[in-house]
Formats: sequence, structure tokens, C-alpha cells
Amino acid sequence: MPESAADGRTWLLSGPGSSYAVHVTEADELVHLHWGPRLALADAEALAVRPLPDYWPFESPLDGREEYPVEGGARFVRPALSVRTTERRGTEWTFAGHETEGDELRLRFRDAGLDVTLHYRMRGDVVERWATLRNEGDEPLELLRADSATWTLPDREGWRLSQLHGRWAAESRLTRAPLTYGEKVIGSRRGHTGHQHLPWVALDTDATEEHGEVYGCALGWSGSWRIAVAQLPDARVQITGGAGYDDSGLLRLAAGESFTTPVFAGLWTDGGYGGASRAWHAYQRAHVIPDAERDRPVLFNSWEATYFDISEEQQATLARRAAAVGVELFVVDDGWFGARTGDHAGLGDWRPNPDRFPNGLKPLADYVHALGMQFGIWVEPEMVNPDSELYRAHPDWVQYQPGRKRTELRNQLVLNLAREDVQEYLWERLHALLSSAPVDYVKWDFNRCFTDAGWPGDAYPQRLWVDHVRALYALLDRLRAAHPGVAFESCSGGGGRIDLGVLSRTDQVWTSDNTDPLDRLAIQHGFSQIHPARVMAAWVTDSPNTQLNGRASSLRFRFVSAMAGVLGVGGDLAEWTEEELGEARRWVDLYKEIRPLVQHGDLYRLRPPEGGLSAVQYVRGDEAVVLAWLQAQRYGEPVPALRLRGLDPTVSYECLETGEVHRGAVLLHHGVRTGLRGDLDAMVIRLRRI
Repeated sequence: MPESAADGRTWLLSGPGSSYAVHVTEADELVHLHWGPRLALADAEALAVRPLPDYWPFESPLDGREEYPVEGGARFVRPALSVRTTERRGTEWTFAGHETEGDELRLRFRDAGLDVTLHYRMRGDVVERWATLRNEGDEPLELLRADSATWTLPDREGWRLSQLHGRWAAESRLTRAPLTYGEKVIGSRRGHTGHQHLPWVALDTDATEEHGEVYGCALGWSGSWRIAVAQLPDARVQITGGAGYDDSGLLRLAAGESFTTPVFAGLWTDGGYGGASRAWHAYQRAHVIPDAERDRPVLFNSWEATYFDISEEQQATLARRAAAVGVELFVVDDGWFGARTGDHAGLGDWRPNPDRFPNGLKPLADYVHALGMQFGIWVEPEMVNPDSELYRAHPDWVQYQPGRKRTELRNQLVLNLAREDVQEYLWERLHALLSSAPVDYVKWDFNRCFTDAGWPGDAYPQRLWVDHVRALYALLDRLRAAHPGVAFESCSGGGGRIDLGVLSRTDQVWTSDNTDPLDRLAIQHGFSQIHPARVMAAWVTDSPNTQLNGRASSLRFRFVSAMAGVLGVGGDLAEWTEEELGEARRWVDLYKEIRPLVQHGDLYRLRPPEGGLSAVQYVRGDEAVVLAWLQAQRYGEPVPALRLRGLDPTVSYECLETGEVHRGAVLLHHGVRTGLRGDLDAMVIRLRRI
């Protein structure tokens, strides 16, 4: 519950281990007071009257102190809010009061016809912040920029910035570097979250994996976005982020209209990078991910086994083999609908191909259910092929600029989901599809970026970028409400749409199209900085890896790599030998035993994937499991022991693989030997408190 000082101008939010405080001055300036270890309200009040430091000529006393910088006045930092009307630009607000409802604090400000509400909510040690802008005037106004929040860090020296970068098939790679003066800007101008950056940053000065202060911020938005990290001239640091990439215009608000920004969440911990990750994971399992307490099933996906060349009989053969190795969810990928015999046709025509599925999907779905598995399908609703019934009937339904070429990527165009008729069409087709057969799971893909994001006839086409995402969320919400038993996976050519916004509406995400088990270790390491294993889909595919690099690896290495998340199988089971199928069954059975720990436990990254030996550990209650990988053993040197974490040093643990009993203190301080050797070796170690 937020606390308010007696003067009604100082507020404190506190979680189990941290506090956040703000203050409104007599001049109606909203200033930041504290973000860090727990404080009492009296401490926040003392900070509110603390004298300000001196500032240099040509600088602003507000810069680096304001909680939500607006454009206008003596301010030189990047504004979180930029507003334009026909008569003026900028904001001069006055404080209009505050209110609390449950665990939410709302601070209200007014400027002429603009009403600004800043929202705060503490969930665990994660602070959720967002803003609502409402046009209370008679004339329209333009929101050139409306960020969700600006985060202010305390005075420190030597800040270091962590971020996740990449590209298709190489997403979520972690990099850390010293923060220098000026701005570091990451984001996406592609219409979706993007493969290039996840909307998350972390800052520290001297943190290690398990020790030291870490500040982190994550944005919940699945369209274009921007996060700017600025080290100001006086060395103070602020982080500003929200929807949209530039300041050319977010959207126009008519009289009476409002816009609510996405949540920009922040976290402080003194438990190092690992403590920050565990707090982010707990927050998402408790407050973001739907039905997070449920185990995600082991799935089989047909894509790499069949590509576009599919039939009902062939899928049934794969289903029998998948069931035999213990798979719980069978997913038919691309190629089941319309004239979809390749990537050149069929997108938008969401009806089963009559030649491949003469009686629709129901017979195959019923057969899969009879084998004891759930049934899933792949869709890409936001796209259309020019060679499709939908495009021939409605060529105006796509994004395009009049008088310009309609750019095709992967032989497809982007539907203008901001249009109500497009929204209704997709609802009708997808609702009919999910009603026509017992579908349990939908893999929702998005395989190209915005390029010609025009909307002929719309007076303010920039709103397409925002309204597309709003419509996507509304469509997912509507489908989930109508089909509560159906789970959804977010995919975008792999990891191109992963953020807190889409995760609040989907059950898991496709981490990357790269299924090479060695490459995946670094991808999964980066992903785990912010998101939990409960949503991280990972597949075992064929060896050699034909899609990317031709690398050969053992079934053991491939399974242990994929078991660090939500296990899936994507190889051509029709080509696997009986010996391979038998080994796969043993790995799947083992995964089901450790699944509660992996998907719901606390993660400890024991060794990063850069070295020869890497490992992660999951702890839940009295049990722990270690997944370890040896990339290469050099010069015959012994593989180092793995020092474990998160255990009780005063008790003993039994290794379920060997029956050996280890003291917790010994495991924590001296570690456990793995016995790994050679190249691309891997193992699982299970421990149970006795």
C-alpha cells in the first residue's frame, strides 16, 4: 500500500526489500527522491527537504532530478512528454492531487486541456510505472512523445550498462560495457519488439552474479519502442522509455480521448545479476504470465521434419512416433491451410487445405488426442500473401503508401490491423478455426517487419503503429476469453516479439529459430537475465544442424541444452532410429521429473557459456537440479568442479543419479565434480534434501 506524508506531497512505495519515493515541490515540480533499499516514510520526508546540490551556469537544477521530465521551461534532458496543439508546444503543469486505489498510486497534473496521470504500483520489489494522457480541452492535440516513465539512478561512479542485442537466429546475446557521457539508445522502428534488442536494460557499478546493486528496467510493449540511457553532464543517470521509436508523432487525441502508455517496470536489488533475474522471474510468474502455475507440456513441432510438404497421413505418422517418446503436445506447423505449398501463397486464408486435410483438422486433432497428446497449429494472422483469396478480395487491407511500391518481404505484406474490418475478419476466421476442431495450442507467428506503414485516408497515419499493437492485444484477449483452454505462443521468426506486453497474453515464447544446442546456450543465458524458463521454448532438432551451421552433436547434448526451458522436439522422428527414439524417451521422462524445478524454481547461473564449462541450477523447496555443458576439453585438463548455490549449508543432499550424499556446505564451497569430458558433453545432476 503506498504511503503518503501528511502534507500530501511526498509518497513512498515499499516491497519486501526495496522502496521508491517521490515528492511534489511547492512549485509543482515532481522530483525523484529514492529508489533502493527499504526506507521509512520519515526517511523520504527527510530527503524531500534535503538541500539541493549546487548547479553550474548553463545547466538546469531540474535535470537529473525530475521524475517525469516534460518538454518546456528550463529543461535540457530528453523529455518523456512532448505535446503540440495548434497554438503551442510543451507542457506547464500544476499538481491536481493524488489518490490511491489498492496498491496503486496516482499522481494527477493539469495543463490547459491536458490531464496527466502518473501511475505507480509495487509488485514484490518491481515498481510498475505508466502514464495516462487525457485531452480535456475542445481542440485536438498531438502526442509527439509520451514515454511510460523516466527512472533516476543515485549518484554513483563508474556505471556499467547491460543489454541484450542480436539479430535473427542470434537473439538475446548479453553485452556489458561502461556507460559514457551522452545517450545510449536502443529500440525498434520495425513495428514489433524486434530481434535486435529486448526492451530491457540493467545498470550497476560493481555487481557480480550474486553480489552488488543492480538497477533494471523492462518495457511491456510489442510494437516499436525506445529506451534511452543518459549520463548527464553532472554524471547523473536517467533511463527514459516507452512506445514508439522517434518523436515524429505517437498519435492524435481528439477532445475527450485518452491514451495510456504501456508499463515500464523497474527493479532494484543488492543481490547481483542473479538476484535481479530471480526477482524478475518471480514477478512475471506471479503478475504477468497467464496460468503461470501450470506446467508447460513437452511438445513436438512438425516444421523441421516436413516444412511445407505435409499431409494428414504424414502428420499422423509423426504423431505416433511423438507419442511413443512421451510428447504431450503435437503441433502442426506451416502448410496446413489455403494454397500454402510454399511461402509464396495462402497467408490470410485460414481454412484447411482440402487436398491435405479433406475433412478439416478435426480428424487429425481427434487422432492426436486419442494418442494421449494435445493438438496445436501454427498461424500468422497479421500477414497476407498477395497470392491469396484474402488479398485478391481486399487489397486495401494492407499497410501501404499511395503511389509507392508495396514492399514484399518473404513474399508477404502486413495487414493493417488498426482497421476495424481487418480486426473483425481475423476474429471471425480464428474463432471459427478454434471452434472447428479441438485445438489446444496456437503458435502465433509474425515473420516480417513494417516497411510501408501507411494508411491511406487516415488523417494521422502514425497511430497505425500504436493501434496495430492495441488491436493485437485485443484480439488475443478476445480469443483467450472465448477459448479459455487454448494456450498461445508468441513467435516472430523466433525471438522477434518477446516483451512483458505480449507475455501477459501468451503462455510461452519461441526464443529463436536457431536450434543449434551450442548456440542456444548463449541465447538462453541472455534470455534468462529478464525472462523465466517457464516461457522459454527450446527444441531438440536433428544432427547435423542443417538449418544454420552443419554442426553435429549428440542427442545427450541437444536434450540437456533444451531442457533448460520448455522442452520441445522438432526433429524428423520418422528418420530417427529405434535406439535414438529410446534414448529420447528416457530424456523426456527425466525432463518431466525435473520440470517443476526448471519451470517454477529459482535460477542460479553457475558458469556463463563463454568458457569451456557452463551450467545452470534450479532450486525449488528441498530439490535442486543442475544442467551442465562442456563445450570442449582442452589439453587434457580436468573439468573444474561446479560450486552450487541456493542450498542449505546445514543439511545433506542425495544425488539421485549416483546415490552419493553431499553436505550442503561442501556443495556450496567446494562444488560437485561432473565427470564431463571431450567435446559437447552434457549431464543432469539431481539433488534432494535428506
